[in-house]
Amino acid sequence: MGSEILIDPITRLEGHGRIHIFLDDDGEVDRAYLQIPELRGFETFARGRRAEDMPQITSRICGVCPMAHHMAGTKTLDDLYHVDPPPAATKVREMVYDAFMVEDHALHFFFLGGPDFVVGPSAPKAERNVLGVIGKVGLEVGKEVIGVRKELRGLISDAAGKVIHPVFGLPGGISQPVSPELRDRFAAGAARAVEFGKFALQVFRDVVLSNREYVDLVTSEAYTHRTYYLGLVDERNRVNYYDGRLRVVDPDGAELVTFPAREYLDHVAEHVEPWSYLKFCYLRDVGWKGFTDGVDSGVFAVAPLARLNASEGMSTPVAQEAYEELCSTLGGKPVHYTLATHWARLVELVNAAERMAELAADPDITSPEVRRIPTETPTEGIGVVEAPRGTLIHHYATDERGLITQANLIVATQNNAARIALSVDKAAKALVHGAEVDEALLNRVEMAFRAYDPCFGCATHALPGQMPLIVEVRDPSGTLVRELRRD
Repeated sequence: MGSEILIDPITRLEGHGRIHIFLDDDGEVDRAYLQIPELRGFETFARGRRAEDMPQITSRICGVCPMAHHMAGTKTLDDLYHVDPPPAATKVREMVYDAFMVEDHALHFFFLGGPDFVVGPSAPKAERNVLGVIGKVGLEVGKEVIGVRKELRGLISDAAGKVIHPVFGLPGGISQPVSPELRDRFAAGAARAVEFGKFALQVFRDVVLSNREYVDLVTSEAYTHRTYYLGLVDERNRVNYYDGRLRVVDPDGAELVTFPAREYLDHVAEHVEPWSYLKFCYLRDVGWKGFTDGVDSGVFAVAPLARLNASEGMSTPVAQEAYEELCSTLGGKPVHYTLATHWARLVELVNAAERMAELAADPDITSPEVRRIPTETPTEGIGVVEAPRGTLIHHYATDERGLITQANLIVATQNNAARIALSVDKAAKALVHGAEVDEALLNRVEMAFRAYDPCFGCATHALPGQMPLIVEVRDPSGTLVRELRRD
């Protein structure tokens, strides 16, 4: 009988999880599982609540990206109540959302995923954090990372009431207009964010692309999967985070299907496994073939790299140049290298900052007309945005009083769950040979999930689900008295 390796807890992510690696008698990896043992159950206890409370309720799922849930919930209310916001409200929503995308992408690159490259995948774990990054790039750079995020979060708070749990989204619009003074501050913050994004891209070039070892790691087979890709695009098939159509391309980059959010159930289905509270999404158009990639498998990816793959480019000039550099450097589209998601995230950071600047310069952004009051009876609503971690779909059904009778939340990490499982298993099989492994090697296994910037708190919806559970009862001397098992 083979041995086991347990990485528990896994680190630098949102939520909780562990990686359980099973070895055969020869010391090779038989299977590696990413197990998520927490259950949040937001879909269940949303029932009976007022629909207009959902943007506030769902923003409590996770404190890292509450704006994504708030905005998806707000857009779902627009659809539920059959009301279109005034143009100014839509533009303010998108401007605030772009500010959120910039600061969240900065968070992941410099605090969570980036340390594996900036500091090094084999560096001591005590150094693989933002302090280690600051030690590499300099204190002044560290101050700018923190300063940009602080400024943008302040702008979000002033426009949306709160930065952690926003309160400005309403069915048919927003709660307050943007003043000329606040608009000017958004313009200044956007200009600073664009320059910061350019700098972050240069850091990636200097630290990662100039290091042959890092490039080989990014392009290695251990972190490569040929899957489908899904993301929101505008009318020109350019990346959009706030609105658009959902576009899917196959592993060769050919368009499979493009559809509006209201048709998501025709194309996205959910699979459940007994060893995790995650649901595993797949494409109905292809079907569930298990945890495997390729054109015959319905496994797909979302998140920054997937959005770039699913689109035909970026909507702003500097980001478009960075997009073209990424694609040409890595051999053209689609890019199947999971670790390249870190690079794509910085391309998106620049794109969101540039789009934020465009909106701040729009003369309509300060219009006082920011809400249309709903007049129709609510029935069913579907809303979609691109969270930093990928496509986020909210779906509510209500009675005639607007009380929730059914809620379905398909979050980015659910969309990515099957591909993340593939990534962890493949990385473990490529890297782990024998039960004696060091911490640096296990960190490289963790890098397989960390690139997706997963939020497991958002994604744990599966019921029923069972996780292995072992309870040991010991006496005061430590002697085992009784053991209860469910495995």
